[in-house]
Order: sequence, then structure tokens, then C-alpha cells
Amino acid sequence: LYRMRVWRRLWIALAESEAELGLPITQAQIAELKATQDAVDLEAIARHEAALRHDVMAAIHAWGEQAPTARPILHLGATSCFVTDNGDLLIAHEAMALLRRRLLDVIAALAAFAETWADQPTLGFTHFQPAQPTTVGKRACLWIQDLLLDLQDLDHVRATTPVRGIKGTTGTQASFLELFEGDSAKVEALERRFCEKVGFSAIPISGQTATRKLEDRIGQVLCGIAASASKFACDLRLLQHLKEVEEPFEKHQVGSSAMPYKRNPMRSERINSLARFVLGLLPSTYQTTATQWMERTLDDSAHRRLTISQGFLAVDALLVLYRNVASGLVVHPRMIEARLAHELPFMAAEVLLMEAVKRGGDRQDLHERFRVAA
Repeated sequence: LYRMRVWRRLWIALAESEAELGLPITQAQIAELKATQDAVDLEAIARHEAALRHDVMAAIHAWGEQAPTARPILHLGATSCFVTDNGDLLIAHEAMALLRRRLLDVIAALAAFAETWADQPTLGFTHFQPAQPTTVGKRACLWIQDLLLDLQDLDHVRATTPVRGIKGTTGTQASFLELFEGDSAKVEALERRFCEKVGFSAIPISGQTATRKLEDRIGQVLCGIAASASKFACDLRLLQHLKEVEEPFEKHQVGSSAMPYKRNPMRSERINSLARFVLGLLPSTYQTTATQWMERTLDDSAHRRLTISQGFLAVDALLVLYRNVASGLVVHPRMIEARLAHELPFMAAEVLLMEAVKRGGDRQDLHERFRVAA
């Protein structure tokens, strides 16, 4: 339903722009389109598509029945990708704006956690083996920093992703040049006016479709967020195994049907699962870009309808989970301190090594002696 309303918004912007530049489109026709813009009849569209086997023409015929005066000028000079590609890119912009808010919510939750536990020493791990101490708050800043990088990438892609604009059937704008009787200045003005109405610039060159690399770039951002969330979830699952930090566990929550003592990190596991799904989408979107023929081919259509929508929905879901977990993290300081105390003699090795070298020792010889002693 929303996609159809976006298409209608695009058709109205096209008709208005054409009328403003002198094509025979009346204000009454535009008013009729605006009056029926939101009254999308999905059943009528489905009925027309069953006969026509063409989604865009079905949408045009269904709207033409609701707006009979405007029917003759609907889609004037345009090709199907005028609505499909422009529409998908507009929807992607809105989806990225929604994800941005989700990201900020997660970052805020983690920042509060990091500040609360900034001074809590904890054993650091490299290779999941005991290493030098860090703090619980500093470790959370690793998660925050990853998300801040994702936020930068998201903002860059949002700022630099154009729409397809008004390009005609093979990207030459020939149909619009015909409508304006060879006046190329009016064709250029048409695209400028259209872009002003929809709020985005147009890509300079296209075939019938906008390059699918635009969607690859969006996919990279989605995968970046998924990877960051998955890294957090993996860390938390390990920390929960150590009984140092846990995801929220509700009073009546059941961890296992057989083992009543279990406290499984099921939310973190769900984040990992969703992230794995998103990360699996990107290679196939590149395959779509790589196998497009000349000005277009249609083997991208079914694939794009799945990957774009499912990618956004999955990242939205994992960010909702991420915020839920980050807002309710449970820290067990005594477990943290006990593990740190157990490893503390080894933690002194680096300090002693530095001090011994200051006193004239050979760093490599000392390192070997410490290694053997450890």
C-alpha cells in the first residue's frame, strides 16, 4: 500500500512539472490525482495485474478508474522504472532515516552503560585468553565506536544516494525531448523541477534502470551495522558464560525446558542470527549488479524485492534487540573482581618487564624467563 502511494506521489510530481513547462495538462487533472492519491485500491490493482501481467500498468489502470479525467496524461513520457526505481530509492531513504534513529538509541544506551561502569576494572581478553586489565566501560566503548563508524557510513550514503530522476526508456530522455518538440532546455528543467518536488537530486546517467550499485552501497551500510551488532552479541555471550555481564533476564523467563537453572543469552543469539542473514544478502546483491545487461534486464526484479526489504527489516529488528539488551545489561562485579584477582600475578609481568629494562635488563632475555616461570 505504501509503495503504491509513493508511486502516485511520483506521478503527480511528473504531471505537475510537465504542466509547469507547458504540456497540455490541466490543473483539474492534477487536482483529481491529488484528491485520489491515497485511495489506493489494492484489489483493483491485483485484478488488472492478473490480466495485464504488468505491475506498473496495473497500477496506472486502477488509478485511471478512480481519476478518469487525469487518466489520459498519467505516466506521460515515462517508463516503468520511473516509478519502480525512483520509488524504491525514496523508500530506502526513509528506511535509512528510521535506522539512523535506531542507531542513536543504541549508542545512547551503551554510552550510559559505559559511563556507569567506566571505573570497574576487568580482565581483558585477547584470543579469549587472559590479557591485561581494561574496564567494563572501556570495553563498551569498543561497541560504541563501531556503531559510530556505521553512523558515519549511513550518513554518507544518505547524503550521496540520488534518485533515478526523469530519464525515459533507455536513459536518453528521448521521449521527453519528443514531448517538448526538441527543446532540450525544457527537458533539463523538467528533471530539475521533478527533483525539487521529491527532495532529492537525480543520478546524472542511467540506463532504463538506475545503476544497481546504489543498492550495493546501501547494502554495505546494512551489513556494517549487522556486523557491529553481531560483534557485541558475541562478546556478551562470552561474558555471560563467564558470569560477568548478562543480558536482561526476566523474573519468569525460562532458559531451558529441561534444565531449570539455565540462563541462555537468547536475545544476543537472535542478534547473531539476524546479522548472519543480513551478511548473507550482500554477495547476492553484487551478483545482481554484475549481471545486468546493457540498459537493463529483468532478472534483478524478484531478487531486489526480497533483499532490499528483508535487509532493512532484519537490521531494524536487530537494532531493536540491541537497544533492549544494551538498556538492561546486568554486571556482576564480584565475579569480575574474582577472575581479575586470580590472574593478577600474571598481570604484573608487563609492569615488571618494563621496570627491569629501565634498570638495564635485556628485554628479550627477561621475556623468556618470565614466559618459563608463567
